[in-house]
Order: sequence, then structure tokens, then C-alpha cells
Amino acid sequence: MIIQSRRVYLSSGFNEAQIEIEDGKIKGIYKYGQYPVDKDFGDLRIVPGFYDVHTHGYLGYDTTAGGKDGLKRWAKDLPKEGVCGFFPTTLTQSHDTLKKAVAEVNEVKKEDPEGAQILGIHFEGPYIDVTYKGAQPEEYIVKGTVEEFKEYQDACDGLIKIITLAPEHDDDFALTRYCAETGVCVSIGHTDTDYETAVLALANGAKGFTHTYNGMTALSHRANGAVGAAFRSHDTFAECICDGNHSTLAALNIFFREKQNYGVMITDSLMCKGYPAGTVFDFGGQDVEIYPDGSAHITTGKKQLAGSTLKVNEGLKILVERALVPFETALDACTVNPMRYVGMDDRKGRIRTGYDADIVVLNDDYSVAQTYCRGKEQL
Repeated sequence: MIIQSRRVYLSSGFNEAQIEIEDGKIKGIYKYGQYPVDKDFGDLRIVPGFYDVHTHGYLGYDTTAGGKDGLKRWAKDLPKEGVCGFFPTTLTQSHDTLKKAVAEVNEVKKEDPEGAQILGIHFEGPYIDVTYKGAQPEEYIVKGTVEEFKEYQDACDGLIKIITLAPEHDDDFALTRYCAETGVCVSIGHTDTDYETAVLALANGAKGFTHTYNGMTALSHRANGAVGAAFRSHDTFAECICDGNHSTLAALNIFFREKQNYGVMITDSLMCKGYPAGTVFDFGGQDVEIYPDGSAHITTGKKQLAGSTLKVNEGLKILVERALVPFETALDACTVNPMRYVGMDDRKGRIRTGYDADIVVLNDDYSVAQTYCRGKEQL
């Protein structure tokens, strides 16, 4: 199959080109009009597929609560927003609940369901700090150990590729070092850490920061905090929820000026994604309501922000059109940067010969005209 457009994103810019797809891979890239095509997209933008490394659920499905059919439905629908691969993300819960959850994700992955590819699991909690727990249920927060984490990995055949933890509770950075040695990305998050401890965690193998700004110590001129460590460490990856609610548009602009090639867009979406404002869901034993702006809030107490209903293509539009982040920087944040973070950029994240044919065709309003997941048309 050959597709073409006058705007194909190659080498950090748009070019007139054809893309040949065969057996789920990009077989070749040619001059525009060189060969007969199966689909001509005219002037629509053809860009690499999107990847979401931090997302809890969709349309009533929650990764931790489980349900194979819900996970399969989620994977099938994600290409509508241009997502070709994702990391189902857990929530702080009991040991048995988490073991069951990660095992179930692994079982579904082995079935290779239709739609976006399950690329790994993001294990968020229970090794976090109580002060910055956010919407995570406090009663299940525990100190992490290598032995317990091995149990979780054994339950899912090593599918956990990212773990969020608070480094101040990781004695001698033992779990951080173990994860780094076994290829798991340690992400600093839900943490009361100071700047110095965060830097030591990075030196001991931590690779990134979870939803930067949110759930962590802030940056000030005398106490630099986790945010300061994220900004100061120029070769360290950092997630950011790009919905304009978790962080202001100005904060998004500042984030991407600082992180540039290391910024990673995430949705941090909850099971309420896909439902209208006013819908209430149980999230880890807490009621969460969708607000008109698409944000999700716990309904009791301070009614704090709990997560989002963001779609990745909408996040791209917010970054470019409202936060005024350069298109190249914003696009990299949802394509190649997530794959560089998890070490999969040798086959995903670019339109390049030999790579997986994960491709998105965007309308000028950022809606998705077509998505190819490993070469298969999805819409």
C-alpha cells in the first residue's frame, strides 16, 4: 500500500512524499507522485502516530479495576485521537488488586487486540508520598521494596516499563537502582522530595518526572523542589498533562521551553473519559465528577483535581494554538519523545523506513482523518 500527501512530516519538517507500507512496516519513502497510490491525502498533514505513556482508563474502564472487554474497547477506540500505542496505568491499591490488574493487562496484550498497541504498563503507586498523593487512596500507600516489585513483574511477565515513585521513601535508592538495571523507567512523582534528593535519584537511575508541576514540590528561588530538578536536568524526560487545566497555558509554554526534546505529553485520563460533563465515577473508592472544562475532580472535601478526559490530538492543538509551543516541539512530545523515554525509538515514533507504520493523518483543525496502527487502517 502507498499513501501520499503534500505535507508528510519527515526530518522535522513537512515535505511532499509517498509512504509505502508493507507487513506493518514502512517499506520505503519516495518522491511525491513517483508511484501509483492507494490513497492520496492531498494537503492533509501526515505525522507519526501518537503514544500515551500515562493513562488510567476510558469509557468506564479503569486499569486497576480491570475488565478485559473494557481494555479491548479502549485499545480499539484510541486511534480516533491518533494514538497508536499506550501504557495502561495503575492506581494505588492493595497488593492483590494490583497483581491481578497487571496480570490482566498482560493477558490482553498477548491477544494483540485491534487498535492501539499495548506497549507496557505504567505502575503509578503505591510507592508514593502521602502529602502529594493527589487522588491516590492513602490507605494503600506503602514503602516500596525490590522484593514486592518483583512479584508484580512476575505477575505480568515483566510488562511494567514505567514506575512512578517518591524517591525520599526509597531507602538508599534500592528500588530505583533495581528498576534502572532491569530496564524499567523510574519516574519521580507524587513526591515531597527536595531538589537534592531528586538529583540523587536521577544519579541512581531515575529517568523522568511524572505529570510535572502536579503532585510534587514546587520550584521557588530558595527551595527548588522536584519541579526545579526536572527543569535543571536537561537530559531527563518529564511528563506534562497538556489539557490547560492541570497547568496554565503559560506554565505549558515554560515547560516546553525548558524540556524541549525531553518533554512528554500525557493525558492522565481516567475512566470517565468519553462521557459528558456531570458524570460521576468511582475512582479507587472516591467519587470523581467531570467538570464542563473536561477536568475530573473528587466530589468530597476540597474537590481537588483528580485527572483528565484529554485526547492526545486535542492536547497537540492546545500546545500549538493556545500555549504557543512550536509545532515541532509539541509533535515530538506525543510521538518520538515518549518512545525515546521507554527505549522504543528504534522502531516507533518517526516516519522512517524500517519503522512500524504507526501513522496519523490530521485535518487542519487537528481532528483525525485516518490512523494507521502497524499499517492497518483504523477509521
